[in-house]
Amino acid sequence: MAGHSKWANTQHRKNRQDAKRGKIFTRLIKEITVAARLGGGDPDSNPRLRLAVDKAYGNNMPKDNVERAIKRGTGGLEGANYEEIRYEGYGIGGAAVMVDCMTDNRTRTVADVRSTFTKHGGNLGGEGAVAFLFKHCGQLMFAPGTDEDKLMEAAIEAGAEDVITNDDGSIEVVTAPHEFLNVKAALEKSGFTAALAEVTFKPATENVMTGDEAARMQKLIDALEGIDDVQDVYTTAVLDSG
Repeated sequence: MAGHSKWANTQHRKNRQDAKRGKIFTRLIKEITVAARLGGGDPDSNPRLRLAVDKAYGNNMPKDNVERAIKRGTGGLEGANYEEIRYEGYGIGGAAVMVDCMTDNRTRTVADVRSTFTKHGGNLGGEGAVAFLFKHCGQLMFAPGTDEDKLMEAAIEAGAEDVITNDDGSIEVVTAPHEFLNVKAALEKSGFTAALAEVTFKPATENVMTGDEAARMQKLIDALEGIDDVQDVYTTAVLDSG
């Protein structure tokens, strides 16, 4: 990955997530509600719910909020009935973009997503337009200076799919989505805590952008993430501050 720093990009993503903390509770409550509705209210037997609950506690969400969201999902409390929708499109320079939404009004959501793409120089594509460019996986990023041999040994023993050492010295552990929590727990037990750990859609190819192009792409991503119904935005664009 010559030409840009994976670690700088990871830190940038983490900082932006922290800056959006006000919206994180709303999105996590939706995710917990839907996960509980689809797979039941017990996190021990519902991996998707376990992931959402862990993320909620990691963001200091009060236990009452978590429990209410689970009850809402399992029918114990009244609430909006959210459905999951994915939109696919293209951003600046043809970079692929996937937008995952949860909404109680599909018409409103598609209008918001389409107008945001158009306003910021992108365009909304059809279903399947770019999904093939991403791999659904667990991803754990470790800082430069992490003991590569020990981390690799621990990751492989824990059942990770791949361990990638980037040019800047950062190390990336890739897992199957359903193995993410097990691998993360095993690595933490071995003394390795990831700077960023998530189940995500990892781009198979990357569009490295600099200067004005990167700034325009960032505006598109920020605008999409600013839509109330949007849960996550994935892109092949890598925005290089250098």
